[in-house]
Amino acid sequence: MAQLAQTFHTERLKLRPYELSDLDDFARIYERDEVSRYLYWDTRSKAESLAVLQRHITRPPEIIDDNVIPVAVVLRESNRVIGDFILRWAENAHRQGEIGGSLHPEYQGRGYASEVYRELLTIGFTTFSLHRIVGRCDARNAASVRSLQKVGMKEEAHLVENEFVKGEWTDEIIMAIRKSEWQRQHAS
Repeated sequence: MAQLAQTFHTERLKLRPYELSDLDDFARIYERDEVSRYLYWDTRSKAESLAVLQRHITRPPEIIDDNVIPVAVVLRESNRVIGDFILRWAENAHRQGEIGGSLHPEYQGRGYASEVYRELLTIGFTTFSLHRIVGRCDARNAASVRSLQKVGMKEEAHLVENEFVKGEWTDEIIMAIRKSEWQRQHAS
């Protein structure tokens, strides 16, 4: 586990480490049924969100074997946290990473998720020299699949009824991109 070492800026967003003052915005994301619908957990109370936020904040800054970097996604114009994303990877010979996240429903459908994913791919491939990065989605979550497609990721697998989530069998889509593919996209 690690923390984001600095703040990264995109056209409309800041990607930065979490702060305790983010609690209200963070809690607002996960108190919504439409956000937790495709996640492994149900909606969270403010107290549950506080516990998660405190774990995000107290992650050690050093890079170890299994790394998960929680990323606060902040809308630059309002300075409010609108999303909770991660970059995950293992520090081993395979150099595989994973990206994922959630946006507050008020900010969905505006290209913010793709903007975040684009930056997380850049961080993963340039800062951590990953070879391949995946994004895993509940197959019913077409918006997430589209966001990953927009940043050049391609479907590598459609796993049928591979997980039992919230009382039902669900399919999972695995999207991926290799560093060489990402480099070709950014060469022009």
